[in-house]
Amino acid sequence: MKKSILLYSAVAFALILLLTQCMKWTKEDTYDFDLQFLTEDYKPLNYVENSAITGLAPAVLAGIVDQLSIPCYVNVLPWNTAYALAQKSDNAVLFSTIMNAERKDLFKWAGPIISLDCMFYASSQSNIALSSLDDAKKVAKIGILKDYAIEQYLTAKGFTNFSYCADDNDAFDQLLKGQIDLFPADRITAGAALTELGKSIYSVTPKLTIKTDLMYFAFNKNVPDRVVSDFQKIIDQYKTDGTLKTLTQQFLGTSDFPGILQIYTEQYPPLTYRNNSGEITGFGTDIVSEVMKRNQVFEDIKLTSWNNGYELALDNPNVCLFTMDRTAIRENLFQWVGPIGTNTTWFYTKAGSGITITSLEDAKNLASVGTVTSWFSDQYLKDQGFTNLVSNVDPAAMAKKLMDGEIDAFVCTSVTFPSILMELGYGTADVTQAFSLMSSDYYIAFSKSTSATIVNQWQTALDAVKTDGTYDAISQKWFH
Repeated sequence: MKKSILLYSAVAFALILLLTQCMKWTKEDTYDFDLQFLTEDYKPLNYVENSAITGLAPAVLAGIVDQLSIPCYVNVLPWNTAYALAQKSDNAVLFSTIMNAERKDLFKWAGPIISLDCMFYASSQSNIALSSLDDAKKVAKIGILKDYAIEQYLTAKGFTNFSYCADDNDAFDQLLKGQIDLFPADRITAGAALTELGKSIYSVTPKLTIKTDLMYFAFNKNVPDRVVSDFQKIIDQYKTDGTLKTLTQQFLGTSDFPGILQIYTEQYPPLTYRNNSGEITGFGTDIVSEVMKRNQVFEDIKLTSWNNGYELALDNPNVCLFTMDRTAIRENLFQWVGPIGTNTTWFYTKAGSGITITSLEDAKNLASVGTVTSWFSDQYLKDQGFTNLVSNVDPAAMAKKLMDGEIDAFVCTSVTFPSILMELGYGTADVTQAFSLMSSDYYIAFSKSTSATIVNQWQTALDAVKTDGTYDAISQKWFH
């Protein structure tokens, strides 16, 4: 994963994982490639207890080495030491490791086995309010752990207000004492650290979801592909036969584990959204659900911010994200299934504002234009040289800025803007479609490294949905 921890000795030590299993094989029985397993002490994912290595990832590993007849010794090291060693040792396997843009080309990967939502936590006594990452940049001190994925992520986002901590326990101790203002962590590891401190998870409050982390076994680039494939096949088996669910419940206290496909969408009514009953629904959701049913795929659809889903699809294999407009900028970044509909994108102004837009140059000359972070319109306008953009991950927040007079125009599609306005208590009569930016088709997008077989199966099923009249019935339901 990501952490530096203080171990019981400055000298790294090795722990034998399931010694009796490792010892039962003869030399002739054992796997034909030696592996060196590396991890950190990071409860409850992988940790030392009673002089043995345990946790969710070691339990998964135990099953894999048993099936493959791999002698297994796990070196427990500080994270930064293990991370460096994994890149230097030709046979190294590092777990549990987050895949991100900085790391994905440094290793080969098998997984994911864990999905964690990373959030900014504050003391429950804190009055800090966050609606975006930019808000978090304004606090005095954010606790951070050296060489962790979240440090890399926030640094790339322009954060400089870090205060380095030794480990999770140290960070939460400082947070509760008011020595730092925020600390990024997931609920599982936050709960474990707070328990170690004799505190409750309710002594802290999540203020903002930053990103979703998917965690893997990371292999040195010189490990043969067939070895990585052997691990991946067993991990996929554990996902379908219930083994991973059972282990996740045992070690993390939840039934939420990453499937073979990770399927994400955003709050974007009427295409995709969570309704008042808590169900994820919408036109795009119905299409995706119908395609999955026809392919005998039964994965959960997860709602997240567009920016989070987009980065997951860029960085990880086997991620499906919908609905996504297919543009020149995105064309070679993803694989595409569709189209499933058409958008027209407009510059909207507040009715009665007197603002006129007849060209892109007019829009460039405005004081401020609102966009949604990572939406295709935001990407397109940046590519066109716009320097007056004000962005947020939440389209409703940008619509409110428009209606409050804080921005001159807001770029949004005609298919979803009426629903956003309605949520805010406004109607289409309260805005003006000032200038049409573009028309584009929207699709179901898959990460670039997703199997072409999966993508082709989805396209074939969608074509059948269109041919047999089901597509028209779904369209009539949502756009009658």
